Amino acid sequence: MDYRYHCAIPAAVGRNTLPFNPCRLLDFTLLRLSAGESWTGESGDREILAVILGGTASFTVAGHHFPQVGQRPDVFSGKPHSVYLPAGSSITVEAVTDVEVALPSAPSDLATDPYVIVPEQVATGRWGAANFGRNYHQILTEIAQPDLPARRLIVGETYTPSGNWSTYPPHRHRVDDLPAEAAHEEMYYYRVNPADGFGISRVYTDDGYEENVTIREHVMQMMPEGYHTVVSAPGCTTYFLWFLAGTQRTQGAREDADLAWVGRTVPTLRSLGL
Repeated sequence: MDYRYHCAIPAAVGRNTLPFNPCRLLDFTLLRLSAGESWTGESGDREILAVILGGTASFTVAGHHFPQVGQRPDVFSGKPHSVYLPAGSSITVEAVTDVEVALPSAPSDLATDPYVIVPEQVATGRWGAANFGRNYHQILTEIAQPDLPARRLIVGETYTPSGNWSTYPPHRHRVDDLPAEAAHEEMYYYRVNPADGFGISRVYTDDGYEENVTIREHVMQMMPEGYHTVVSAPGCTTYFLWFLAGTQRTQGAREDADLAWVGRTVPTLRSLGL
């Protein structure tokens, strides 16, 4: 089957790009550098959030220098450091240690200085309950970080425990009908613990298209449309970096009407300690 909305991103040392991209606004690059190596580039007409997946790097962005950003060894070991890279910026990343940097991006006309988001600014919590409970980090959102400037990007991380479901009930971001729904593209970049573990994701659209795909290390789920959900295999924790872009940064999602009743059970399940 030729999947419309999934692919594996290369994970070689250097700059790795998506082999194809159905989204109009969102894009993604994975930067992997060995200690002592560097990469230089330009943001062009896009804003980028450099999320440190693991390791430490120094950034020079539009003449601003941010030394030794990042402290977690991998995505399963705490909250991230991130650097906001505005449109029109020259960028140099110097690896202090071996480092992995996720670079989600979207078009932007926002004139602002680059800045660092430290772990203390990252909001944490739990969504759902019982076997559809999962933990999140909100890194750059209009809800948790309203004072941090961005034009389109909304970024966070989700950790789905062994045997649990995320983004459940499945939801979509198809049309601007606030507060119920906002039109956003979305992407998920996956990692798995242990690294040879797996999960399963499902994307399906209102016109009947459906994909069910095995989630492994470095799989990308790209969603210009469609309802989406993911489950971790027993014994595995799946991580995904999620990021959205639309005409505005107010979040809103419409749940699948046939499954929305599951979400309404959350208060009762939590009252039972589940």
